[in-house]
Amino acid sequence: MDPDPNPNGTFVDFAGGVQVLDGEELRAAAALLLAGVCAAGAAGNLLVLLILARDFHASRGSEAKALLASVATTDALILLLCAPVRALAVYKQAWVLGRFACATADWFQHSCLAAKTLVLAVGTRARHTPEPGAPRRGWIVWAVALVWLVSAMFPIPQMLFAELRPRGGRDAVVCVYRTPACASHFAAVFYKIYPAAVYVAPALFAVACYTKSLHRALNYAPSPRRQSKVTLVLLCLSGTLGLMLLPEWGTFTWVRLGYRKPPAGLLLCAQLLAYACSALSPVLLVSTYDDVRRGLAALCAAAACRGAKAAGAPKAGEGNGAELGGGGGGADGEKTFPDVEHFWTGRRNTQVEEEQDPVPWETEEKML
Repeated sequence: MDPDPNPNGTFVDFAGGVQVLDGEELRAAAALLLAGVCAAGAAGNLLVLLILARDFHASRGSEAKALLASVATTDALILLLCAPVRALAVYKQAWVLGRFACATADWFQHSCLAAKTLVLAVGTRARHTPEPGAPRRGWIVWAVALVWLVSAMFPIPQMLFAELRPRGGRDAVVCVYRTPACASHFAAVFYKIYPAAVYVAPALFAVACYTKSLHRALNYAPSPRRQSKVTLVLLCLSGTLGLMLLPEWGTFTWVRLGYRKPPAGLLLCAQLLAYACSALSPVLLVSTYDDVRRGLAALCAAAACRGAKAAGAPKAGEGNGAELGGGGGGADGEKTFPDVEHFWTGRRNTQVEEEQDPVPWETEEKML
């Protein structure tokens, strides 16, 4: 797998996607699969953001919904900005996006993954009921900002150790991780602490806290039905995150601790599961969270009504007035009712002559 041996550094792994697949059909199928997951998941997360935005606009927001909005935003960023880069690298089997993208591709993805895990851990202290009279969502903003700051600082070595290297025998370059010899001891310690700090500990903490909160909500909460459902949603998200990101973080640690390199198929499946985790979050929210499900139904109803109004709107010159006068318009533009048009047509502008008796039958009766 080493594209260019260098005595001043140690090759670790390819960055920005798997770049060792053989076969045109396999590369095309993998790229199309990644693109499909990306498109479906991004649309679902943007829809969830729209539903939550409507709830906040209608004063139905809560701390839990603010954290869910943060999670949906993170998933949308992963699927819109990270997955297409991997799909392109898998298909091209080379790096074509330049040095800056090579340095920041995996750094940004790891920042988003760490932020998602830490946000769900922070969400264990969030309230689930709306409080329009006394909003306490200010701490959520600061907590999310602090989480993103920490998440962006942790994977900085991913940015510093990424570089472009020519691929042997071909006029192409690949994006790789190469640990400098002077930083080998730091890397050995960092790659043991980093996954535990941003994935293992937050995921276990979130699952344990949400399980405890669910038990408490079912047995001691004043409104156990609502609170237990929201806690169940957060527990499902945390559990799904922990399970589906396990291959990604496992292969990441496996490679960087210097063990035998995993096969390319395993690396590709780990990346696919990481993106599928972000694409599955909207499905979990719609299926388990009543507020999101009602919001989706309201959006569908509004879209259907708008479409029905657009399809049934009368065109210019049409309508009730036009239909009533459609066939009886005179030369002067007069409009008449169609069912009495024959009556007015035969009697328009008729006058009684002065010498003619208008009621001749009365005269005949007098003569008799």
